[in-house]
Amino acid sequence: MNVLQLVSCRGWSSDAYWAARATRELERRGHAVTLGCRRGTERRVIDRAREEGVSRVATFDFAGGLRPGADLADVRRLRAAIAGADVVHVHRGKEHWLAAVAARLAGGRPIVRTRHIAQAVRPHAGNRWLYGRATSLVVAVTEAIRGQCVAAGLVPAARIVTLAGGADAETYRPRAADPEVRRALGAEDGRPLVGMVSGLRVMKGHRVVIEAAARLAARGVRPRIVFIGRGAHESALRASIAQAGLDGQVIIAGFAPDLPAVMAALDVGLYVPLESDGMSRVVFEYLAAGRPLIAARVGVVAEVLTDGEHAALVPAGDADALAATLAALLDDPARRARLGEGGRRLVVDRYSGACLAAALETHYARLAAA
Repeated sequence: MNVLQLVSCRGWSSDAYWAARATRELERRGHAVTLGCRRGTERRVIDRAREEGVSRVATFDFAGGLRPGADLADVRRLRAAIAGADVVHVHRGKEHWLAAVAARLAGGRPIVRTRHIAQAVRPHAGNRWLYGRATSLVVAVTEAIRGQCVAAGLVPAARIVTLAGGADAETYRPRAADPEVRRALGAEDGRPLVGMVSGLRVMKGHRVVIEAAARLAARGVRPRIVFIGRGAHESALRASIAQAGLDGQVIIAGFAPDLPAVMAALDVGLYVPLESDGMSRVVFEYLAAGRPLIAARVGVVAEVLTDGEHAALVPAGDADALAATLAALLDDPARRARLGEGGRRLVVDRYSGACLAAALETHYARLAAA
């Protein structure tokens, strides 16, 4: 099939990653897939998509808000692109509206929309038309998001499916830790390395980790904890680390260009947001890498992971529970190995990029035939 994927992100995000991952995996299955991106995002989005293996890229204005001139130009270009496509798959509101208009002008094509975030769609008349009539299928990345759309009356239950995951199970595969990477992350001989890969934002739960680390330190348990990522919350986190007396034990490592190598270096991974994080792709990357994971019971975690089989689950925002779970896991290498193996099996069997592409292929074929 010929598939047009459209994503208007200004920067690299879970939406852009999901679109790029699906594009690459569908290409591997023999389909001709073009990824349409926002013009001017070469460094932030397009280059990253090419690093994921995407080969065909087109650019559109995808201007923010209502911009009649740019929008009409996009509709004209999209009409031509859609005319050669069997299916159009959109990821955000801007390209959804533009593609819906262009598809009508092109004589009709199936439009698929992925909902990536746990934010309810307002059920006004425009959205009822967009989702109810102009869209052939909605894909939700969690069951909670699917439930929101159905409850709002925007989409019949039969026309919305849940497809979680999409991690590259080959790139994020279990492998031996690189000693140089461990040293760069602050690891010391004989001291466990606990890592959290996440943007430095309030909702991600870094303060909960700091509070848990302080509780452990009071008991003489001092693993090295490293935050991998960047964000506006960095200075506040550094102040919290210093105030807790954890300088040198909890460190902020910044951006890591080779995340698979970083994950292989960790003894335990952390995913502890305070609320649902939509797709939560890093969860599936931890699991694909065979890392024992401690995860908060929010969003996709509560839907797809079993405590003690795929990960160690804790209540969101509970520093005491996190401290107790981390101490127990660090003290039990056999349990860490079992969780790593169980998580890896789950991704390979159900939530890899290959599994995602196979499911999309089935839906695309049905829609194109209809």
